[in-house]
Amino acid sequence: MAVMERHAPGEFCWVELGTVDRDGAKAFYGALFGWTAKDNPISQTDFYTMFQLSGHDVAGMYVAPKDSPAAGTPPHWGVYVAVESADDAIAQAERLGGEIIAKPFDVFDVGRMGFFKDPTGAVLAVWQAYKHKGVGVRGENGALCWSELATRDTAKAAQFYSQLFGWGIKTESTAPIPYTQFVNQGQAIGGMLSMTEEWGDAPPHWVPYFLVADCRQSSAKAVELSGKLCVEPTNIPNIGTFAVIQDPQGAAFAIIEPAAIYR
Repeated sequence: MAVMERHAPGEFCWVELGTVDRDGAKAFYGALFGWTAKDNPISQTDFYTMFQLSGHDVAGMYVAPKDSPAAGTPPHWGVYVAVESADDAIAQAERLGGEIIAKPFDVFDVGRMGFFKDPTGAVLAVWQAYKHKGVGVRGENGALCWSELATRDTAKAAQFYSQLFGWGIKTESTAPIPYTQFVNQGQAIGGMLSMTEEWGDAPPHWVPYFLVADCRQSSAKAVELSGKLCVEPTNIPNIGTFAVIQDPQGAAFAIIEPAAIYR
């Protein structure tokens, strides 16, 4: 287990669940990953939930108020990237052809953030840390370990993100399904794959991956907890076994059991 004191610019630093059933999500993720939940008041009538592992923050959760712009949005996981300046990052995203969803704003004294939609249609957030650095632990079962972009234009997305965050692009074209890795300061931090006709009308999107000890066992547990398997446990030689799951409210995420060489 590695305790994270800070996140380097360009690194995935936070994940956040937007849901319609706070108590249901607490029960599901608590049973699946061993997360505990801590509710933090943000107004007289609302609060923000922090999920924790071993006392460290690993994810956030909110229920959109009925009168907010996000009301009616289907349950989903959102992904954040650490930046030195949210204002600069959002301005650059717009210059590169992104669509600004939310201009930078302060979240009390914990950080500054903004949202954009990349030129291929996937939504991502940036986080400029003040008091809250983001995910507080890595390398522990139930913690964030990877983020993946599914898009219909991988070339356009690769160009956009390499210019926005300075990510290196490493594509494995000899694999059964071509896969691109995003590299930040020499470290592979996430990936990208091309959406095929099998995806139907699903929009481009980012998916967070959480570490597990046994992918098949965790997948079975998710189903037992009323989750749905979108992708059955699948082994990738020398990488590990992964699965994609939809929680009972409809938010999708992935889990991965790394190959022995990565443990």
